[in-house]
Amino acid sequence: MSLQGKRIGFGLTGSHCTYDEVFPEIEKLVNEGAEVIPIVTSTVQNTETRFGKGDDWVERIEKLTGNRVVDTIVKAEPLGPKLPLDCMVIAPLTGNSMSKMANALTDSPVLMAAKATMRNHRPVVVAISTNDALGLNGVNLMRLMAAKDIYFVPYGQDNPIGKPSSMVARMSMIRDTIISALEREQIQPVIVEKFKDSLD
Repeated sequence: MSLQGKRIGFGLTGSHCTYDEVFPEIEKLVNEGAEVIPIVTSTVQNTETRFGKGDDWVERIEKLTGNRVVDTIVKAEPLGPKLPLDCMVIAPLTGNSMSKMANALTDSPVLMAAKATMRNHRPVVVAISTNDALGLNGVNLMRLMAAKDIYFVPYGQDNPIGKPSSMVARMSMIRDTIISALEREQIQPVIVEKFKDSLD
């Protein structure tokens, strides 16, 4: 399946350390001919970290996609009934946003875009990045794993010794996961070695 002409919402939440892995994947979607609609949380916009400034990330994603960011809940809501997406991606999906999503809380543009997409029974692809996937947030992770219309980018422990509860998606598999999700299939295996490029 080609992504040519597909409308893909791409939501960023506040796991700033993963952006350098995520942005090349956005570029792949654009280069394949997808229309990518960037959606950001206030954390993305307003936080300055050692990984960069919020304004710079917003400017970069707008330049990359050719579209202005959706940065309010009001702007995100029409992505359901009026301007439907073929697929919604959240990469990275932080533990904070994951817990809200699993409990039907919609307090950010990214979560509203996901809710609007699921309202139309279109696929939502999530790429987790959370320090407590194997801790208190595990129940929320499993709730989303069992939910209809939600598909996971394969993920694994990124630092089993230093952070044994932490799990991060293999961002290089975002495109392949989208393809499978559009065909209503969860790409397998879901649990992988985070930094291994192949499964052979």
